Amino acid sequence: MSTDVRIVASADVSPDAVIGSGSSIWHLAQVRENAQLGENCIVGRGAYIGSGVIMGDNCKVQNYALVYEPAHLGDGVFIGPAVVLTNDTYPRAITPDGSLKSAHDWEPVGVTIETGASIGARATCVAPVTIGTWATVAAGAVVVKDVPAYALVAGVPARRIGWVGESGVPLVRGEAEGTWVCPSTGAHYSEIDGTLSKETA
Repeated sequence: MSTDVRIVASADVSPDAVIGSGSSIWHLAQVRENAQLGENCIVGRGAYIGSGVIMGDNCKVQNYALVYEPAHLGDGVFIGPAVVLTNDTYPRAITPDGSLKSAHDWEPVGVTIETGASIGARATCVAPVTIGTWATVAAGAVVVKDVPAYALVAGVPARRIGWVGESGVPLVRGEAEGTWVCPSTGAHYSEIDGTLSKETA
Protein backbone atom coordinates (compact mmCIF):
# COMPACT_ATOMS: atom_id res chain seq x y z
CA MET A 1 0.00 0.00 0.00
CA SER A 2 1.31 3.45 -0.93
CA THR A 3 2.61 5.67 1.89
CA ASP A 4 0.37 8.59 0.83
CA VAL A 5 -2.88 6.69 1.41
CA ARG A 6 -5.07 8.16 4.16
CA ILE A 7 -6.95 5.63 6.31
CA VAL A 8 -8.60 6.96 9.46
CA ALA A 9 -8.32 4.89 12.63
CA SER A 10 -11.98 3.83 12.72
CA ALA A 11 -11.95 2.40 9.19
CA ASP A 12 -11.68 -1.36 8.70
CA VAL A 13 -9.36 -2.02 5.77
CA SER A 14 -8.13 -5.52 5.04
CA PRO A 15 -4.36 -5.88 4.75
CA ASP A 16 -5.09 -7.84 1.58
CA ALA A 17 -6.79 -4.88 -0.09
CA VAL A 18 -4.85 -2.82 -2.65
CA ILE A 19 -5.30 0.93 -2.18
CA GLY A 20 -3.90 3.26 -4.81
CA SER A 21 -1.75 6.32 -4.20
CA GLY A 22 -3.57 9.42 -2.96
CA SER A 23 -6.71 7.56 -1.87
CA SER A 24 -8.65 8.25 1.35
CA ILE A 25 -10.73 5.84 3.45
CA TRP A 26 -12.91 7.65 5.98
CA HIS A 27 -14.54 6.89 9.33
CA LEU A 28 -16.23 3.51 9.81
CA ALA A 29 -15.76 2.51 6.17
CA GLN A 30 -14.96 -1.14 5.44
CA VAL A 31 -12.78 -2.30 2.57
CA ARG A 32 -12.68 -6.07 2.29
CA GLU A 33 -9.91 -8.46 1.28
CA ASN A 34 -8.68 -8.41 -2.31
CA ALA A 35 -10.54 -5.19 -3.13
CA GLN A 36 -8.54 -3.06 -5.56
CA LEU A 37 -8.88 0.72 -5.45
CA GLY A 38 -7.11 2.91 -7.98
CA GLU A 39 -5.33 6.19 -7.36
CA ASN A 40 -7.03 9.19 -5.74
CA CYS A 41 -10.19 7.34 -4.70
CA ILE A 42 -12.40 8.46 -1.83
CA VAL A 43 -14.43 6.04 0.29
CA GLY A 44 -16.80 7.95 2.56
CA ARG A 45 -18.00 7.38 6.09
CA GLY A 46 -19.65 4.02 6.68
CA ALA A 47 -19.27 2.87 3.07
CA TYR A 48 -18.70 -0.81 2.28
CA ILE A 49 -16.40 -2.11 -0.47
CA GLY A 50 -16.78 -5.87 -0.89
CA SER A 51 -14.07 -8.47 -1.35
CA GLY A 52 -12.65 -8.46 -4.84
CA VAL A 53 -14.36 -5.22 -5.92
CA ILE A 54 -12.32 -3.36 -8.52
CA MET A 55 -12.34 0.44 -8.71
CA GLY A 56 -10.48 2.59 -11.22
CA ASP A 57 -8.74 5.88 -10.53
CA ASN A 58 -10.48 9.01 -9.19
CA CYS A 59 -13.64 7.27 -7.96
CA LYS A 60 -15.83 8.68 -5.20
CA VAL A 61 -17.94 6.40 -3.01
CA GLN A 62 -20.04 8.58 -0.75
CA ASN A 63 -21.21 7.94 2.81
CA TYR A 64 -22.95 4.65 3.60
CA ALA A 65 -22.90 3.35 0.02
CA LEU A 66 -22.74 -0.45 -0.30
CA VAL A 67 -20.62 -1.77 -3.17
CA TYR A 68 -20.95 -5.55 -3.10
CA GLU A 69 -18.58 -7.89 -4.86
CA PRO A 70 -17.87 -8.54 -7.67
CA ALA A 71 -18.70 -4.97 -8.76
CA HIS A 72 -16.36 -3.31 -11.25
CA LEU A 73 -16.07 0.49 -11.39
CA GLY A 74 -14.21 2.29 -14.15
CA ASP A 75 -12.23 5.51 -13.78
CA GLY A 76 -14.00 8.57 -12.42
CA VAL A 77 -17.15 6.82 -11.18
CA PHE A 78 -19.35 8.63 -8.65
CA ILE A 79 -21.38 6.57 -6.17
CA GLY A 80 -23.79 8.74 -4.18
CA PRO A 81 -24.76 8.45 -0.52
CA ALA A 82 -26.53 5.22 0.48
CA VAL A 83 -26.36 3.72 -3.02
CA VAL A 84 -26.59 -0.08 -3.17
CA LEU A 85 -24.94 -2.24 -5.83
CA THR A 86 -26.44 -5.70 -5.31
CA ASN A 87 -24.85 -9.06 -6.06
CA ASP A 88 -27.51 -11.76 -5.58
CA THR A 89 -30.05 -12.40 -8.34
CA TYR A 90 -32.27 -14.69 -6.25
CA PRO A 91 -31.59 -13.79 -2.61
CA ARG A 92 -32.54 -16.19 0.15
CA ALA A 93 -31.27 -16.55 3.73
CA ILE A 94 -31.95 -20.30 3.72
CA THR A 95 -31.87 -23.22 1.30
CA PRO A 96 -35.07 -25.10 0.33
CA ASP A 97 -34.43 -27.57 3.19
CA GLY A 98 -34.44 -24.70 5.71
CA SER A 99 -30.74 -24.61 6.51
CA LEU A 100 -28.80 -21.35 6.54
CA LYS A 101 -27.22 -20.60 3.17
CA SER A 102 -23.44 -20.38 3.04
CA ALA A 103 -21.10 -18.69 0.59
CA HIS A 104 -21.01 -21.95 -1.38
CA ASP A 105 -24.78 -22.00 -1.95
CA TRP A 106 -24.94 -19.08 -4.39
CA GLU A 107 -22.93 -17.39 -7.12
CA PRO A 108 -22.42 -13.63 -6.71
CA VAL A 109 -23.02 -11.46 -9.78
CA GLY A 110 -21.75 -7.92 -10.08
CA VAL A 111 -22.71 -4.47 -11.29
CA THR A 112 -20.41 -2.85 -13.87
CA ILE A 113 -20.15 0.93 -13.98
CA GLU A 114 -18.14 2.40 -16.82
CA THR A 115 -15.92 5.49 -16.95
CA GLY A 116 -17.37 8.76 -15.70
CA ALA A 117 -20.82 7.44 -14.80
CA SER A 118 -22.69 8.70 -11.73
CA ILE A 119 -25.17 6.94 -9.45
CA GLY A 120 -27.41 9.31 -7.45
CA ALA A 121 -28.17 9.09 -3.75
CA ARG A 122 -30.11 6.03 -2.56
CA ALA A 123 -30.30 4.51 -6.03
CA THR A 124 -30.15 0.73 -6.30
CA CYS A 125 -28.50 -1.14 -9.17
CA VAL A 126 -29.72 -4.73 -9.31
CA ALA A 127 -27.01 -7.06 -10.62
CA PRO A 128 -26.15 -7.99 -13.24
CA VAL A 129 -26.45 -4.62 -14.97
CA THR A 130 -23.99 -2.35 -16.76
CA ILE A 131 -24.12 1.43 -16.44
CA GLY A 132 -22.57 2.93 -19.57
CA THR A 133 -19.87 5.55 -19.90
CA TRP A 134 -20.85 9.01 -18.56
CA ALA A 135 -24.42 7.88 -17.82
CA THR A 136 -26.32 9.29 -14.84
CA VAL A 137 -28.71 7.37 -12.60
CA ALA A 138 -31.05 9.75 -10.76
CA ALA A 139 -31.41 9.68 -6.99
CA GLY A 140 -33.73 6.95 -5.75
CA ALA A 141 -33.86 5.07 -9.06
CA VAL A 142 -33.91 1.28 -9.24
CA VAL A 143 -31.89 0.02 -12.20
CA VAL A 144 -32.89 -3.44 -13.44
CA LYS A 145 -31.53 -3.32 -17.00
CA ASP A 146 -28.43 -1.98 -18.71
CA VAL A 147 -28.10 1.80 -19.06
CA PRO A 148 -26.63 3.16 -22.33
CA ALA A 149 -23.67 5.53 -22.41
CA TYR A 150 -24.67 9.16 -21.73
CA ALA A 151 -28.20 8.17 -20.69
CA LEU A 152 -30.08 9.91 -17.88
CA VAL A 153 -32.34 7.40 -16.18
CA ALA A 154 -34.83 7.85 -13.34
CA GLY A 155 -37.73 6.08 -11.65
CA VAL A 156 -38.73 2.64 -10.42
CA PRO A 157 -37.85 0.79 -12.54
CA ALA A 158 -35.40 3.24 -14.08
CA ARG A 159 -36.16 4.47 -17.59
CA ARG A 160 -34.27 6.85 -19.84
CA ILE A 161 -35.64 10.39 -19.57
CA GLY A 162 -32.88 12.18 -21.47
CA TRP A 163 -29.20 12.37 -22.27
CA VAL A 164 -26.31 13.91 -20.33
CA GLY A 165 -22.90 15.10 -21.42
CA GLU A 166 -19.56 14.52 -19.77
CA SER A 167 -20.16 17.53 -17.49
CA GLY A 168 -23.28 15.81 -16.12
CA VAL A 169 -25.61 18.54 -17.45
CA PRO A 170 -28.65 17.34 -19.46
CA LEU A 171 -28.20 17.80 -23.20
CA VAL A 172 -30.49 19.95 -25.35
CA ARG A 173 -31.56 19.17 -28.90
CA GLY A 174 -29.36 20.51 -31.67
CA GLU A 175 -30.56 22.10 -34.88
CA ALA A 176 -30.18 18.93 -36.96
CA GLU A 177 -32.25 15.81 -36.41
CA GLY A 178 -30.59 13.38 -34.00
CA THR A 179 -28.10 15.90 -32.66
CA TRP A 180 -27.65 17.04 -29.08
CA VAL A 181 -25.58 19.81 -27.49
CA CYS A 182 -24.18 20.25 -23.99
CA PRO A 183 -25.22 23.71 -22.71
CA SER A 184 -22.26 23.69 -20.34
CA THR A 185 -19.37 22.78 -22.63
CA GLY A 186 -20.81 23.23 -26.13
CA ALA A 187 -19.86 19.65 -27.04
CA HIS A 188 -21.97 18.00 -29.75
CA TYR A 189 -23.42 14.49 -29.69
CA SER A 190 -25.16 12.30 -32.26
CA GLU A 191 -28.02 9.89 -31.58
CA ILE A 192 -28.47 6.89 -33.86
CA ASP A 193 -30.97 4.12 -33.04
CA GLY A 194 -31.05 4.95 -29.35
CA THR A 195 -27.28 5.17 -28.99
CA LEU A 196 -25.50 8.43 -28.28
CA SER A 197 -21.90 9.20 -29.21
CA LYS A 198 -19.80 12.32 -28.81
CA GLU A 199 -18.78 14.04 -32.01
CA THR A 200 -15.07 14.67 -32.52
CA ALA A 201 -13.81 17.96 -33.91
